[in-house]
Amino acid sequence: MRSGMRIEREAARQTQRDGPVVLQVLPALGGGGVERGTVEITQAIVEAGGTALVASQGGRLMAALERAGGRHIGLRLNSKDPWEIWRNSHRLAEIIRRQRVDIVHARSRAPAWSAWLAARRTGAPFVTTYHAVYNEGLPGKRLYNSVMAKGERVIAISRFVAEHLIERHRVDPARVRVIHRGVDPTVFDPDAVGPHRLVRLVRTWRLADTARMVLLPARLTRWKGHSVLLEALAKLGREDVACVLAGSEQGNERYAIALVRQAERLGMTGRLHMVGECDDMPAALKLADVVVNASTDPEGFGRTVIEAQAMARPVIATDHGGAVETVEHGITGWRVPPGDADALAAAIEHALSLSETKRRELGSRARAAVLRNYTTQAMQQATLDVYEELLGS
Repeated sequence: MRSGMRIEREAARQTQRDGPVVLQVLPALGGGGVERGTVEITQAIVEAGGTALVASQGGRLMAALERAGGRHIGLRLNSKDPWEIWRNSHRLAEIIRRQRVDIVHARSRAPAWSAWLAARRTGAPFVTTYHAVYNEGLPGKRLYNSVMAKGERVIAISRFVAEHLIERHRVDPARVRVIHRGVDPTVFDPDAVGPHRLVRLVRTWRLADTARMVLLPARLTRWKGHSVLLEALAKLGREDVACVLAGSEQGNERYAIALVRQAERLGMTGRLHMVGECDDMPAALKLADVVVNASTDPEGFGRTVIEAQAMARPVIATDHGGAVETVEHGITGWRVPPGDADALAAAIEHALSLSETKRRELGSRARAAVLRNYTTQAMQQATLDVYEELLGS
């Protein structure tokens, strides 16, 4: 039955349009890596002659999605309520039939359950992107997470994630495709960021002209390691170093207050700048003397690491998760044990002490590695190849 539906849909696609209709589903279009990846794949689908549909609750990247040529379908897909998931599966099945969708691509767990059920009803090929090593501390969590391993093709954003899902969910490796996240090297290009953009941030953030800036770009949540960085900078004992935490609070006000109080205890009040969401991350990275990823839990990939490397910045990341693949220790950056403030302090001191020549050499190697391995264009093409692989089969 399902194969018959697929044959009909493929025949309609070949006779009525050039490219496939791809439906991506996710909870909302906020500003995170999942959402930005959705917009980037939307652009690739449209440029390849296909139709890009995105079902979500909406959000601040709606305008970017529309500029990329995508069509948004508003659905409350962020609910974990089983009844709502079931109802959404019927809504998605109707969309698949009405829009003659060729590929359903799920990017988050609650929407993925609805999308998986809808794909089974309609015979549409089902693809998932496994973005992180999900927590399984609560009863039933492994079952809830398992939907992300149900894709006929499962895209893992790093080798670390691929190994985890194969081991944890017993996925056939033949169904797994490792596609690293990417950055646009024309946007994250140190030569493309003029002085006026740097001056604007210095004034907005009220940084001292003589300060050495250590930047941690991440939303305010405990596992991102902000408190470890504060402790490391206190151990460093340098009054000329400013700590900039650039990331959305996302309703986590209590954690933000705790960081302010920690800075007060450590005598760093005047050197901590919590600037919220940054609207010019390339400029922020170019302004930084050192960029830190201090996550205490392993990141599935860690896009901010390669963004900083694309900007030729010295990067320090924790030695687990995706950073093991993107940071070549001592060559394109440094890796330190997670949660180790002493090691992080020593690495920051080393990075700050580099001569200008050594900084340029390291930055050049880091940017070259990104251009070889981690561009948006490479990520887009590899994803289109997965779609074509399924449609061809």
